[in-house]
Amino acid sequence: MKMYFLSSIVLLLALISSPANAQVQDEQQNYVVLTKKIPQLQPIFLTAETLAEEDGNNFGKFEVIICGQTVKELTDKEMMQKYINKAKEQDVELVACGFSLNKFGVDRKDISPEFRVVENGILYNLQLQKKGYTSISL
Repeated sequence: MKMYFLSSIVLLLALISSPANAQVQDEQQNYVVLTKKIPQLQPIFLTAETLAEEDGNNFGKFEVIICGQTVKELTDKEMMQKYINKAKEQDVELVACGFSLNKFGVDRKDISPEFRVVENGILYNLQLQKKGYTSISL
């Protein structure tokens, strides 16, 4: 009986410290935020900064998708530069919704090259969620 108990303890410890379990603990935490308002970028960057501190080495990617009528504001390069600088500082990727750009007549050449354009921001957000990204829409 004593041997059975000791064997069970050894097996339990082996399972707890297995490489598969360690891999789950070291998994990167990725985030995506879909927003329709440029002023929300400031609190989004603060959130990215806090999550990076909390997650430490497990902090992965942080992407912000800008959709809706607010994409018109992306053409104001002077106003957008402060957000672009902050995004670079926080290692946040800025993404523009191509569908919104088309719908509201914004030429892709008129927005800063720091923005990556995806064809459909909502679809892209859902695809990232399928990959395990934590997502919120504002």
